[in-house]
Amino acid sequence: MTSRKASILLIYTGGTIGMKQDPVDGTLKPFDFEHILSEVPELHKFALKIDSYTFDPLIDSSDVQPGLWQEIAGLIGRKYDRYDGFVVLHGTDTMAYSASAVSFMLENLEKPVVFTGSQLPIGALRTDGRENLISAVEIASAKDADGRPMVPEVCIFFDYTLLRGCRSTKVSSENFSAFSSPNCPPLAEAGISIRYNGGVIRRPAPGNAGLIVHKELDTRVSILKLHPGLTPEVARYFLLSPEIRAVILETYGSGNAPGTGWFPALVREADRAGKLIVNVTQCLSGSVDMDLYSTGKVLKEAGVVSGYDSTTEAMLAKLFYILALASRKEDARKLLEENLRGEISK
Repeated sequence: MTSRKASILLIYTGGTIGMKQDPVDGTLKPFDFEHILSEVPELHKFALKIDSYTFDPLIDSSDVQPGLWQEIAGLIGRKYDRYDGFVVLHGTDTMAYSASAVSFMLENLEKPVVFTGSQLPIGALRTDGRENLISAVEIASAKDADGRPMVPEVCIFFDYTLLRGCRSTKVSSENFSAFSSPNCPPLAEAGISIRYNGGVIRRPAPGNAGLIVHKELDTRVSILKLHPGLTPEVARYFLLSPEIRAVILETYGSGNAPGTGWFPALVREADRAGKLIVNVTQCLSGSVDMDLYSTGKVLKEAGVVSGYDSTTEAMLAKLFYILALASRKEDARKLLEENLRGEISK
């Protein structure tokens, strides 16, 4: 009796990886992902069943909106029982936002969802797309000795490295190593073999209720990046606009902000107005600690919540998810402080 082939669904949303040079006019155009096995013949070497789904129309990653995340999460939910893993081909500019969002939208995930893309089209001679795609498919189909998926998480594979989706950020527009995860080690690294970091990979609790797809999002969130010369008028707009429920403060260093003058008073006013205010650092690595300096303590006393070592991309996605679940500020705040998908070191 032969065992069933593992099956992978390739989801092509758009982006550089799916481009191919037109032999007539030389322009880059999307190719038909129904014929991906002929475009990347190396995939034939896997003993896998590989299907593809192409979004129509294709979406440039600069045009990505929460509606795309809802479509991706909904598609995975509908196809979940038919496939062992999913590979999402996506443009790089907003990939970290999309991977973060889908991480929160897929609760109790037990199968790999691997986002990947490329800096050069897959048809280019020096493309990174072919290697990224091949390795992403291998990771999405990989199982341990007990038959469990090696990485039952939403993640990003790029330049030989697998990163947790809600820990990733784009750091280069030119290098093949376009993504980094400064506050969380890689989930896997691809060399001669793929080495999985079992101590970092998260697994669902035994006996969970199965996949739950959360498609509702509340996007009433603003991001205020502190900088010298910030005016009260601009800060007030981001902190106190009536249509805003939550604010991400991108602060200095370990979570510091101006401790005197108009700014602390404005933050306190926003807190009293019912705004949920979260502190994340502008630094690429490190964590918020509002007890370290007096300028951080001022924010804590004003009601600001620590975002710990979360990326801005993950915090935005987390707030979209949480605000849709919790109508009361107090309930949202409690969820915000929990480590839901490995997005913070807590």
